[in-house]
Amino acid sequence: MTITRRELNRAALWLALAGMGAPLRARTQEAMPRWASNPFALGVASGQPRPDSVVLWTRLLPADADDAPARGALTVAHEIFADEQLRHPVARGETVTDASRAFSVHVRAEGLQPQRDYWYRFTCGDAASPVGHTRTAPAGGADVRRLRFALASCQHYEQGWFAAHREIAGRELDFVLFVGDYIYEGSNPEHAVRSHGTRTPHTLDAYRERHALYKRDADLRAAHAAHPWILTWDDHEVVNDYADDRDPAYTDPALFLRRRAAAYRAYFEHMPLALPPQGASMRIHDRFAWGRLAELWTLDCRQYRSHHACADPARDAGRTVVDCEELRDPQRSMLGAGQERWLAQGLAESARPWKLLGQSTQMSATGFDTPEGRSVWTDGWDGYPEARRRLLQGAADAGAHNLVVLGGDVHRHVAADLRVRPNDPRSPVVGSEFVGGSITSRGASRAAMDRMRRDNPDVQHARGDERGHAFVEITPERLQCEFRATRHPVQAEAAFATQAAFVVEAGRAGVQRA
Repeated sequence: MTITRRELNRAALWLALAGMGAPLRARTQEAMPRWASNPFALGVASGQPRPDSVVLWTRLLPADADDAPARGALTVAHEIFADEQLRHPVARGETVTDASRAFSVHVRAEGLQPQRDYWYRFTCGDAASPVGHTRTAPAGGADVRRLRFALASCQHYEQGWFAAHREIAGRELDFVLFVGDYIYEGSNPEHAVRSHGTRTPHTLDAYRERHALYKRDADLRAAHAAHPWILTWDDHEVVNDYADDRDPAYTDPALFLRRRAAAYRAYFEHMPLALPPQGASMRIHDRFAWGRLAELWTLDCRQYRSHHACADPARDAGRTVVDCEELRDPQRSMLGAGQERWLAQGLAESARPWKLLGQSTQMSATGFDTPEGRSVWTDGWDGYPEARRRLLQGAADAGAHNLVVLGGDVHRHVAADLRVRPNDPRSPVVGSEFVGGSITSRGASRAAMDRMRRDNPDVQHARGDERGHAFVEITPERLQCEFRATRHPVQAEAAFATQAAFVVEAGRAGVQRA
């Protein structure tokens, strides 16, 4: 499942309709707006770094005193510079946006030089955005000696402050890999330190409002302005534990897909992405290369997955089950058949030594041994064991010796070995796994994590009592992952320390303490 010419043409058409190709006459007929307050309150962002391009993003947020919504369209200019002092411009252009797009702006900046730092900004009328920094990927054949990125996920606004993003913004990185739960649709008053202030979203306007609230956080805006982001999603961008066209409430699929379409639309409007959704469908899985050093696949573990195995007839959310025959059905998939084929083909074709999978949850086994048998959680990879087996066996058959799976969702830092048959010492280790904690979302206790490690010897490290993120550095010789952590709930001025660090040596699958 490659990105097709049709999808690229669709993205180009959407950008053209957004105004990148609008006639100059139409633009000059618009009055230059004067703003009561700066409309760039949600900041700027960049993403999807390629050797010759990045996607630039912003969204205008008119205040009540502004008449921008009545204008119907606004022209937003962007400028790209080769230096931080903004003395050497390399590109500029204009985009027309309007209320139907929530005044969002997506610019696919092309014709850039590989492995170069760039700075950019937007203007509209008498208002200017903050300056953002981005970086292109190296050329495909470049002899890259180092790749550095942050791994983050699960940033429940109500359960803490986004101090982790302040640390991420201050690091020298090639990109940020965010693997899901960028917003939360629901609330949990028991752990709240600040409030969403609105009800659970179901409509496009409500999802837009929730995204805007998150983007108002200064630390999150700083991390977006500091680095390009590579993104995938999990469930809370729509609703907790949804699977394909089913939500926990067993809502009529046609009704739920309308909600999913609204959520996907709002997600796109607030992210540096190039391909817009088509109704309730949106291409989020992607493939990125970093010279000859590494290749990264971002996976979609929600849109195409099979429904939960042995679902509760009253509420189809993830749950613990024992002896569920449906788990053994080889037709069940976490990624969907098309995405599985796309990934298998990519792994087989890739000649880069480091192969990274950015996906939304923990892949290693997490179940508990009980007197009734092995208990497993159905919303994670344990709920799709045959799909996990196919993925890992396929990677091993393709010779992916340095396979590293990167995840989120479970609100804990995890370092684990990956086997085709989990926890079976007779099954060779074929990959390594790191889960990068959670930015704010509450995790499990030390006792629960100690029991999980006892019953799952492939898991070398698991801590859910602290919040945080991870920094990953890759060289030709090894990959190192540093888990950064602070107490829960995360305070506005929280400081982070290294909870643990692990390495994976090139040519030797499995994690080792640094």
